[in-house]
Amino acid sequence: MRWEQVYLAGTGVWLADRTNAAAAVEAGAYDAGEHALNQIHSVSSAVAGGPDDLSAPEMAVRAARTALRRSGPAAQRVAAVFHSYLWFQGAELWPSAAYVAQHAVGSAVPAFDLLQQCNAGLAGMELAARQLGARGSGRAAGFREDEAVLLTTADRFAPPAFDRWTAERGMVYGDGGTALVLSSSPGGASARLLSTATRVDNSLEGLARGAGFRSGPDPQAGPVDLGARAQEYFRAHRNMRAATLRTAEVAAESIRVALADADTPRERVDRVVLNATGHQRLTWQLEHQLGIEEKFSNWEFCREVGHLGAGDHFAGLNELLETGEVGAGDRVLLVGGGTGYSCTSAVVEITDPAGWYA
Repeated sequence: MRWEQVYLAGTGVWLADRTNAAAAVEAGAYDAGEHALNQIHSVSSAVAGGPDDLSAPEMAVRAARTALRRSGPAAQRVAAVFHSYLWFQGAELWPSAAYVAQHAVGSAVPAFDLLQQCNAGLAGMELAARQLGARGSGRAAGFREDEAVLLTTADRFAPPAFDRWTAERGMVYGDGGTALVLSSSPGGASARLLSTATRVDNSLEGLARGAGFRSGPDPQAGPVDLGARAQEYFRAHRNMRAATLRTAEVAAESIRVALADADTPRERVDRVVLNATGHQRLTWQLEHQLGIEEKFSNWEFCREVGHLGAGDHFAGLNELLETGEVGAGDRVLLVGGGTGYSCTSAVVEITDPAGWYA
């Protein structure tokens, strides 16, 4: 989908203090072989009773307030809030998006929990662009010409139900909140959304579920083991190679369409922001799918904070802007991916890095 009048008004991130990965290996919490393959240096990790002892929605609110402060006039025009996450938000059977909206923009703004696993941030960006009704797509009924959507993500991967070091091979999960304000007005915006493209294969949902269903959560079953679920699925269907190839095909098609819709050849891409996996996974994607050198990726940031669930892409883009690593005219390719399986790619053009990021 090509977008003509969708702008990124501001971003914000709140991260917990870092926990050193080598120390986790020494303590027996993190496998030494995984550490060698992933090359993760540290991970954002909230500590119970510490200064960063916040629930995930509280993290999202802090990130949202930063993004709104940076968004200028757009902050006063937020007409919807989309909140995404992977894990427990602090209470059962509770719409955490309503809490985020209440504490970030007020009690009268519609708020929705949006769940698409690790792809939810970018998928939410595409839905928000549709909500804003960009030129050529038909304006959403009831929306003015100058409205905005607040997108947030947040997770706190707390033990004992979730072990950040062992939940999934090839990555380590980090705690934090992220936010992005999408606006239909260019005023004060730092970037323009050129395109998004979502591709899916719902037949792959079993990779995250396993071979069967469970009647409910079992607190005695131990921490989440996503790797074991995938192996369970492979044993039942005997199609590990086919499933792996198919996820790569879905991602490749999403990337191809997003770049084409943005009139952006791969050599025109200045930076790329990917899911915050370990080094081995990230290198494969850079070399085989994108043909982009590692130094143009978000790897150095990824290895410091870990995988932020649905928030990797907002955090990665925020880091590029805050550190001044992108300038006016640069184009950034963001590539998502979440179990289910879905992949959303987006192309963003930096219009004004804006002094307030510094």
